[in-house]
Amino acid sequence: MREQKKEKSNIVSSRLFIMVFFDVLFIMISSFMALYIRFEFKFNEIERHFLNHYAYLLPVTIVTTIIIFALFKLYSSVWEYASTDELVKIICATLCSAAVQLIISYVFPLYMPRSYHVLYWFMLFGLTSLYRFGSRILKVFHLRGSSDTHAMKNIMLIGAGEAANAIIREVEISRYVNMKIQCMIDDDPARQGKYMRGIPIVGGRESILDAVQQYRIDEIIFAIPSASTQTRKEILDICKESVCKIVTLPGMYQLINEDVSIAKLKDVEIEDLLGREPIQINTDEILGYVSGKVVLVTGGGGSIGSELCRQIASHDPKQLIIVDIYENNAYDIQQELIRKYPDLDLEVLIASVRNETRIESIMETYRPNIVYHAAAHKHVPLMEDSPREAIKNNVMGTYKTAVAADKYGVDKFVLISTDKAVNPTNVMGASKRICEMVVQMMNENSSTSFVAVRFGNVLGSNGSVIPLFKKQIEEGGPVMVTHPDIIRYFMTISEAVSLVLQAGAYAKGGEIFVLDMGEPVKILDLAENLIKLSGHRVGEDIEIKFTGLRPGEKMYEELLMNEEGLQKTANQMIYIGKPIDFDKEKFVEQLKMLDMTANDEKSDIRAAIQEVVPTYHYEKTKM
Repeated sequence: MREQKKEKSNIVSSRLFIMVFFDVLFIMISSFMALYIRFEFKFNEIERHFLNHYAYLLPVTIVTTIIIFALFKLYSSVWEYASTDELVKIICATLCSAAVQLIISYVFPLYMPRSYHVLYWFMLFGLTSLYRFGSRILKVFHLRGSSDTHAMKNIMLIGAGEAANAIIREVEISRYVNMKIQCMIDDDPARQGKYMRGIPIVGGRESILDAVQQYRIDEIIFAIPSASTQTRKEILDICKESVCKIVTLPGMYQLINEDVSIAKLKDVEIEDLLGREPIQINTDEILGYVSGKVVLVTGGGGSIGSELCRQIASHDPKQLIIVDIYENNAYDIQQELIRKYPDLDLEVLIASVRNETRIESIMETYRPNIVYHAAAHKHVPLMEDSPREAIKNNVMGTYKTAVAADKYGVDKFVLISTDKAVNPTNVMGASKRICEMVVQMMNENSSTSFVAVRFGNVLGSNGSVIPLFKKQIEEGGPVMVTHPDIIRYFMTISEAVSLVLQAGAYAKGGEIFVLDMGEPVKILDLAENLIKLSGHRVGEDIEIKFTGLRPGEKMYEELLMNEEGLQKTANQMIYIGKPIDFDKEKFVEQLKMLDMTANDEKSDIRAAIQEVVPTYHYEKTKM
């Protein structure tokens, strides 16, 4: 260990000695060349007294300049990663050296020609900068002149602002980045035709595809973190036709925090092409609603449940209780929240919502103020093959959890529902419609406010089409789409959960909140866009195959039944559907029958479901 420290110390001392040696050499050269240039490169014409003054000034200049350089930390900077800050230090240090030299020459006096001191500063600044930035300059020229096209990726930057400048700077100084930035695109006419750090700004968005061909671009970096969602979509729609890989900076906050780097780049996601602004919520309403409360989330390890836990944790709850049957999911969200919120009072419990005794025990022990019920089987084809499990978990699990919430004085119970509950054609959707009915029934005779929040597909959730398509693309295809005309409503996980939280703040009891999912999207368009964003050609590199609609699958999903109507809330993205009346006493008997039928493997469970949900339709041959 001591030998290693001694070796490091020797290396540092050697480097310092070399830098001081060269600085002394530069001071001597600059001092002489300033006099030599002043007399037009004619040594014989230099007056003798100036040479004498030069000889007296030189030792003093050397000593004072080395001290000044040390004070400005020119011997302690890491010059491989030097920036404009170090350049400013060199300018200030060399100016101080010239100023001290001028003062000494007048004090002693050792007069020199007036232009001598200016020329001395100019020479010293140039030599000092060249020595310290030399490796950087050589690297830039090497990268731009490199003929190793196999090792280097040709890059196009979209945007010629601060973010782009930061990326170029990192490419210039890093020895580990195998990028060669060939050109830039910017819609500002004042910048077009100019250069940024030696990189040409070749035109606006209309020039993207031509520039890709001209400069043989391999990858496009979208470097406009301040761009609106619509602008981002318009530009990315052009980029995806280039068959280049496309990456982007996640957000504006990185530019504000000066945190722009190659490492922060991420693949362009399909949500970047949805073409709408991110949904805004009233954070104060959510904070006032969740802050200081004991909150329980069932299914807290799933896609929606885990995001609920993240956002609740960020709003200062008194205690957060996560309940999930899957230990791996529960463990993942537990460790994440412990890292991010070390002061959070967090309890993670393994339990099934089917287990009435266990759920009641949890409610009795922790006495939650708010329950978010996200535990459910949600995969349509799997539930078609195992319909009884959908009833056991979704329906009876919701009923048992709701009864326990009522028994132990929960203030609000929020059910996470789905657009598939509207006029359902599959068991999963029908089971969620029955869950909504459970919520409406429980609300009538309880001090707990029971509500449901209904939304469509969530981008990136477990089992959704986006991760599936990505995996198929990584494997070389084909990408499997059920039907060329099938459409779905989409929202990001964080948007959906934010609206769920805000809907919970609005809840008075009995409502079915419906989230505005925007315009529906064709699944085929999603598949094609993902293929293009991955840098492939549709039909050439990656094929799309149509498999036909799966059992119970609709061509499109509805968010509201016709009878429900719509009522606005303070948030224009959240509506309230008018509940449909049904016979509550009869419904209780139907629930008992459903429970019995679900536990009888030979029974016609679909017929029993249709008894409860008349709008549910199925093929009579299926059991």
